[in-house]
Amino acid sequence: MTSEIRQFLFESLTVMKYSTADIDDDTVLGPAGADLESLALAELSMRVEDQFGVRFDEDEAERFAAMTVGEFCAEVALRVQTTSAT
Repeated sequence: MTSEIRQFLFESLTVMKYSTADIDDDTVLGPAGADLESLALAELSMRVEDQFGVRFDEDEAERFAAMTVGEFCAEVALRVQTTSAT
């Protein structure tokens, strides 16, 4: 599931006009790495919500800025698992 989420994340970033050439699992999503601003993080969150049927709180986008790609994918996978279990 994590690899599917990672692939979707990279595809979404490309559609959003971000270069993914230097991004890997250890790249921070926010300014210290992929350089996603709060609006881009919110858009990415909405795309992930729509694709995987998970939900994020409005204030979580700021927390995502400090996460690495790998951490974000793991968080989404956990939420997908939790949503599927209920």
